[in-house]
Amino acid sequence: MSIAGPWRRAGVFLLLQLLTLSACLWLFTLSPPTPPSDYAITSATLVQDGHAQEVQLPYSLPSTFTMADPPVFTATFQYWPDAAATPWSLMLPRFGNAVEVAINGQVVLDTRLDPEANRHLNNISVMAVIPSATLRAGDNTLSVRLFVWGPLRGYLDCVFVGPSSELRPAFRTRSFLFTTLPLIFKAWQGILAVILAIMWLNRRHDVAYGVLAIAMVLGVVQGLTITPLSGSPQSSLSVLLGATTPLETALMFVFVSLFFRGRVPLWTPILFLPALAIVGFAIYGDPWLLRWVYALFGVPAGGIMVCLCLGVVAQRALRKGDAVSLSLSCALTVVLAAWIYDMLVAADFIHHGRIFLARNSYSFLLVTIGAGLTWRFAHALNEVDNFAHRMVELVGEAEEKVRASFAREEERSRAIALAAERARLMRDLHDGLGGQLMSIVALSERGAEGERINQAARAALRELRLVIEAMDDMGGDLLLALGSWRERAQAQLRSHGIRLDWQAEQQGLPIHPELRPWHVIQIVRILDEAITNAARHSGATRVLVRLGSGTEPDDHAAPIVGGGWIRVSDNGRGLATRLGAPTPPRQGRGLANMRTRAAMCGAKLDIISDAAGTSIRLALPLTLPAAPLTEPLAGA
Repeated sequence: MSIAGPWRRAGVFLLLQLLTLSACLWLFTLSPPTPPSDYAITSATLVQDGHAQEVQLPYSLPSTFTMADPPVFTATFQYWPDAAATPWSLMLPRFGNAVEVAINGQVVLDTRLDPEANRHLNNISVMAVIPSATLRAGDNTLSVRLFVWGPLRGYLDCVFVGPSSELRPAFRTRSFLFTTLPLIFKAWQGILAVILAIMWLNRRHDVAYGVLAIAMVLGVVQGLTITPLSGSPQSSLSVLLGATTPLETALMFVFVSLFFRGRVPLWTPILFLPALAIVGFAIYGDPWLLRWVYALFGVPAGGIMVCLCLGVVAQRALRKGDAVSLSLSCALTVVLAAWIYDMLVAADFIHHGRIFLARNSYSFLLVTIGAGLTWRFAHALNEVDNFAHRMVELVGEAEEKVRASFAREEERSRAIALAAERARLMRDLHDGLGGQLMSIVALSERGAEGERINQAARAALRELRLVIEAMDDMGGDLLLALGSWRERAQAQLRSHGIRLDWQAEQQGLPIHPELRPWHVIQIVRILDEAITNAARHSGATRVLVRLGSGTEPDDHAAPIVGGGWIRVSDNGRGLATRLGAPTPPRQGRGLANMRTRAAMCGAKLDIISDAAGTSIRLALPLTLPAAPLTEPLAGA
């Protein structure tokens, strides 16, 4: 989603920035919750460098280092125990850098023991229960020693002393705002850093994700770093990690440049100089000096780089007007406003309880970046879904076109096959039935006997029946076609005194969906020729027809893989004897015709003949051919 028109984009951008600044100014004027003012100690006697003076709390100490001789704030408060012996506590909303609080000379609180409470940017409040033995009815003396180690001036807010139940609500609210909530943001920041690191590991060319992951890791480490009060072997490293703002903001500028521009300016390495200077002082200097270097160079550098980031994002928002750049520009405006506010607080131009907001606003910036990346990821997923949907539509359209083309091609192939089938049937009728009819005509013209004409007419009738029966739809079951042939063959053999035995194996012939009428005609004619030879020349008394699928039982020939087989055998005198007979005029041509017809169907014809009889096996292929594989013999 983007805004059209440069003036419209500029207007929306300026309006959003004004609204953001107005919201920041309103939020900055809100004061964090404090206990009831009845329990506030607002005046004290300050003793510093041997001089005593009355001061009003909150009070900003002119000194930035009091570790050698810390100033002491002394005040009194009234305590009257009740019947329920309600415990009393003291609460310090803000202080800098550390305090030691004593009641009637008895120390009840020392924040130097909790380094986390001494960090200015954490806005930590402290609360301690006053032992009942320490308090006495009537006037009590409270003294606060303020330890300051710079670079900011010492600060002591109002001190609240009263019943614990009256102080605790404000303390809990402050703890949630300045301790729990930042910790939640840090945890979320760490999770987002892991996610970005995983994205970068899987998309190495997206360097922006890796840079942002490093910046977030630094932020998490900085938020969890504890600043030591005094020198220690890890003090310089801890202070260094606590002063990572220049490095984080420099990495943020690199991320913003890569994310919105796809490249970084040539002068980008200059932005890392403040961070390198801090590293140098951390290695060769002491923590005190490092804090001053960070305050003088690191903090201003962080603000300058936030301005640079805002400039890059503003250019993108004015050029594109997309939601990501507009939302990120508002987040950067919040960070910049908080940074300016913190500068004014640090310089004591604004007191407002010594609350610093820039570090917490950085978490708001990360939330915005996370929302922007989520938006970008969701947008990419939508684009992928739209592309996939479009591809599905295109594939569907292509499938429809292919299906229509295939249907047309199938229709054309069916028409061609039908024409070829019609031509073959016409040729069969011409060669078979036509020849029989011509014989009848010739016999009639020569005045032949009625029996010969009758036989010729019966032969023509069988041929006609064969063609008609072959055209029936048998659903690819060749066995149905052979049923009619079996009746005709039985009648033919019976007239010669030969018995026909029919034996079908358990599975019968396989189904051939590609079975066509011309297949049936050629197979039936092969079987007709075998029966005719047995009836006319073998002298057999029995003809056995066996059919089945796969390997034929008791067969010594090559096994048939997948196809069916039909075997016709007789118990006659064999083919050799018949060939040796005086006049076997057409037997050689008949066998050639049988082999040719078998080859047309892709089948194989085996003939075994001896003195015990003749056996003819027709081995059918697994799939019958769509067209004859060979041409029939002339006159067949």
